[in-house]
Amino acid sequence: QAQLVESGGAMVQAGTSLTLSCAVSGRIGRIYTLAWFRQAPEKEREFLAAITDIGVKYYADSAKDRFAISKNSALNTLSLHIFGLKSEDTAIYTCAADVDYDRDDITWARHYEYWGQGTQVTVSS
Repeated sequence: QAQLVESGGAMVQAGTSLTLSCAVSGRIGRIYTLAWFRQAPEKEREFLAAITDIGVKYYADSAKDRFAISKNSALNTLSLHIFGLKSEDTAIYTCAADVDYDRDDITWARHYEYWGQGTQVTVSS
């Protein structure tokens, strides 16, 4: 079974930048899409960005200006670069993998079969 482990979360000051990483390991078939989500306390999980097996990137409207997703397939890693952090960015950030070619929307959490445990990002203002 696939394992996804996030890292890079930290407590930072507003206005700074941060890079989160996701390491993918284990026996995995074809990964169609990798994505980042976040969830703040008492809020629903929110889609941020996704990247497909051929490198096509998708961003939530709220993430287009300050977020950048990338991957290194050779190293089996996924990254999320966040610029100009704001207090409202405080949340647990989680990576996810889609391995079964779902027919539903790639911005939906149910599209993904494997999830990491998340990494905490806390932004002080």
